[in-house]
Parts: sequence; structure tokens; C-alpha cells
Amino acid sequence: MQIQINTDHNIEGHQALTAQISGVVENALSRFSDHITLVDVHLSDENSDKKGGNDDMRCMMDVRLEGRQPIAVTYLATTLDQAVDGAAEKMVHLIEKTLGREHDQESHRTDPAVTESKFTEKP
Repeated sequence: MQIQINTDHNIEGHQALTAQISGVVENALSRFSDHITLVDVHLSDENSDKKGGNDDMRCMMDVRLEGRQPIAVTYLATTLDQAVDGAAEKMVHLIEKTLGREHDQESHRTDPAVTESKFTEKP
């Protein structure tokens, strides 16, 4: 599972921040790591010009699941840590729902399994 961290021009994207966020994301999504090829995290300060305000830190998380369309969540919070934690939690629920739905569809199939055709040629 590859993790990419992107920040807007209002957030200093230093190594410590990247390591911390990568750790949070990896910890939250580790049980799905066999299904995830890429996690793309975008961090931004929505109200940076106003210097303050509630819920102005935004974390958008985009996950590429093997063989599926990308899925994404967004979370707004007062601090960057809260935004990342919230987005990671939302992503866990979305992945559970996505993978669970596929599992349910496979286990509830009503069509017969594909076997050798009864229309095979006879010599």
C-alpha cells in the first residue's frame, strides 16, 4: 500500500508531518492493505486567509482498491490531526461497506455455477 501526502500552500508539508499522517493512515487501513494499491491524502486549510474559524482544516482521502474504481472521503475539523483521524475513520467504513457489498453479492448469487456445457460436441 503506497501512501502519498499532499498539502496546499498554507500547510507546511515537512517530513515529520508526512511521517505522522502516513502512520495514522497505515494504522487505520492496515487490515485492507491486500486490497489497496494507493492512498492519496490531500490536506488543506480552507480559511487560511481569515486566520481562525471552526472546521477549517480539510482532509480528503482517495483510495485505489485493486480492480475497482477509486473511492474518496472528505472530513473537516478544527485541527489537522482531527481532520486526518476523521477522514481515516470514514474511509474504513466506506471500504468495509464496499468490500462487504461485493462479498454479499457473491454469496447470494442465485444463478447456477458455470460448469461443463451440456452442448459439447461428441466425436
